[in-house]
This record gives sequence, C-alpha cells and structure tokens, in this order.
Amino acid sequence: MNSEANAGKSKKPVLKGYTLKELKEYFTTIGEKRFRGEQVFNWLYRHLIDSYDEMENVPKVLRQQLNETTGVINRLKLISTISSPQTGTTKYLSETLDGYKIESVIIPDEKRTTLCVSTQVGCPLDCKFCATGLMGYKKNLTAGEIFDQFKIASKEYKEDSIKNIVFMGMGEPLLNYDATVKSLEIFGEELTTQLRMRRVTVSTAGIAPKIMELADTGLRVKLAFSLHSCFEDVRSRIMPINDKYPLRDNLHAIRYFTKKTHSRVTFEYVMISGVNDREEDFKELVKLCKSLPCKINVIPFNSLEHMNPTGISAELQPSPYERTEAFVQALRDQNITVTVRYTQGEDIAAACGQLAITEENKTYSSVK
Repeated sequence: MNSEANAGKSKKPVLKGYTLKELKEYFTTIGEKRFRGEQVFNWLYRHLIDSYDEMENVPKVLRQQLNETTGVINRLKLISTISSPQTGTTKYLSETLDGYKIESVIIPDEKRTTLCVSTQVGCPLDCKFCATGLMGYKKNLTAGEIFDQFKIASKEYKEDSIKNIVFMGMGEPLLNYDATVKSLEIFGEELTTQLRMRRVTVSTAGIAPKIMELADTGLRVKLAFSLHSCFEDVRSRIMPINDKYPLRDNLHAIRYFTKKTHSRVTFEYVMISGVNDREEDFKELVKLCKSLPCKINVIPFNSLEHMNPTGISAELQPSPYERTEAFVQALRDQNITVTVRYTQGEDIAAACGQLAITEENKTYSSVK
C-alpha cells in the first residue's frame, strides 16, 4: 500500500497516515465495502479517536479484526509541554513509536492560532541560523506522525481554535515529500478538520524540483520560501543546500508555482547583522519582489545559544532593532507587502529557528 505499511518493527498495515483513497482501497482488499474506508477516515482524522473500539458505526466484528490485524492508531506519544509565560506560546515534546523525539509549537493569537508541525526528526540541511540543522538528521516522519502533532495539540489546546497549520517545524518538508503530501491530502479532506487549505503553509529552504511537483498536485496550499539572501554566495554560506539547488533554479520553480496555483509566495527573511541587512541586500530584494507575486516575512534572528554553536553559527548576530525597522519601512515604501514575525517563545526555545532536541530538553514540565 505505502511505506507506512511497514512502519516501525511491525509488519501490520498502519492505517494512521492512509489517505481517504488508500483507506477505501484497503477495505476493499480485505473484503469490505469501500464506504468503511470513509467511516474509519472520519474517526481517525475528525473525531481523533484513540481506539478502534470507539468507532460506533463500524461493526464490532470489524473493529475486533482491525485491533488484531493493524498497527496501533496513535503514532506519537506526548511526553511533556512547556509554555511561555510571556506570550502563551506552547511547545510540545512528543515521541515516535521507535523512540525519536520531536517538537511542535502552538502560537496563540486573538484572530488565528497557528500550529507549527515538524516533518523530520532533525534536519539534514545544516542552515547556519537554525538550531534544528545543528542537531543533525535522524529520520523522516510518516504522514501519521505528522498528523498526530495536530491531534495532540487539538486535544491540549482546543481543536476549533487552530486555524493555521505551518510546515515550518523541525526538518525540510520537501525532502520528506511523499509523507508531507499525504498529510496535506488528509488535512484537505472535508471529513478531516474543516481547515481551509489556504490556511496551510509549506515552508522550504529550496528543493526546486519538489516545489514544481507540489504545484502539480492541485493542493492549494501556500508556499513559504526561506530566502534570507538574494546573492548566491551569501546564501550558500548560510544555507549549504544552495550549492545543490541554487537560488536561480528555485526562483524558476517558484514562478512556476505561483502561476500554476494563482497564488503568491512568502519570502522568509531572517535579519542577520552584516550578512543580509546591507544596502545592496535591500536593492536586490526590491528587484526580486517586483518580479513576481510575493510578500516578505521579516524574522528577527533568534539566539542559538542553547545549541552551543560553533563556526559560522556562533558568529551570527541579529540585526539591530533600528536597522530591522528601517529595512522593513524601506520595503513598504516600495509598495512591497511586509509582515514582521515578532519573536514569540524565545524564552522556551520555541521561536523560529530554535527547535531542536538536546540532552537538556528531552523533558519539559509535566504534561498539562
């Protein structure tokens, strides 16, 4: 059926992570009607059940069969949580069935609460301004493990209040492309969470071929691109992936995405002193923004001290507040749409670029 069918040590089919189409096909293969797939999908992804025994409109004999022949429903276990007393930002530490730990974050807001989910344990890209890259790469998450971050946050935080989901946590979503797309397909079904796909954002450091593939899926998600510099050499210095997928290739893919999806891209731009906040950076950024439909999300550089960084990562410093404000205003004076992602959760290492598993944070506070 798919790679999740053999997840972990069990050879049983793991239904958590199956799309609606896959569930219908699965129940056909075991001699059941296709509509059973729709029923189980609804229980897994809308009602967020923990046991097959909770599936009230599924015959008892089929529930017993599922208990015996399929893997367990929950793919993640909540270990602990920690909340910022300053902003209310909450970070969740969860564990996969094979013992890996990941982080997800709830960012509260009066108008729209956002859930930031991870797609990998760690990250292989080694971006010099990102804590996840400093912890290295462990494994890809399955679609079920990606979805269960939503399930955990929903039960802890109130499902109906989560209006946005951003694939901006640990890992590079487009290097775990199949599981990312499957999870997007699950979120996109009306039977799931009633989330609008336009409120789901996939963030990438720049895997050009996969950006184009994502455009071709028909999933009308938003795309955020980690730009951080318009110069190839600067970008390669702080984002080694630029050597394999240079900015010029990614911009070609982004133009394809915006035309195919009739949307605009968000350029993520972490302000790093002396690296990308110079006058020449501003001029190139303006030139780029006037060449395609986009907006800029300016992000203050957040501390990596909790990772004890070395090399380039240890040298990076945030742009002064005044410089950032002037940079943002100058962009707006050019009629460019700019938002500023003011730091939330830095006091609990939950801000942008700070997610990582270390010996010190393998457990937070007690589970709420």
